[in-house]
Amino acid sequence: MESVTEIHRAKFAIGALVHHRLFDYRGVVVDVDATFQSTDEWYETVAKSRPPKDKPWYHVLVHGAEHSTYVAEQNLEPDPSGEPIQHPMVSEFFDDFEEGRYRRDEPAN
Repeated sequence: MESVTEIHRAKFAIGALVHHRLFDYRGVVVDVDATFQSTDEWYETVAKSRPPKDKPWYHVLVHGAEHSTYVAEQNLEPDPSGEPIQHPMVSEFFDDFEEGRYRRDEPAN
């Protein structure tokens, strides 16, 4: 389990709007892992740019889609649009959207 110190290293917080540098999609962060938490097989197959495993990785709901992605911090940048994300699961994670970010009233378990 991650320590609070490790989570504070993350550049993006839950609810932040992000843009994927390589694949040009927008999304919203729904969870943060302090380090890579998937399998070596997934990494070898999917993470073609070979981002570092010892830096934060993010679970992101993709705008205009029905899936989420798992993305290394180095492939994300802030999304300056300030526009909400269209995804069917947004309401599962967040209660509202204001000032360019999503918020939830109750912390998730």
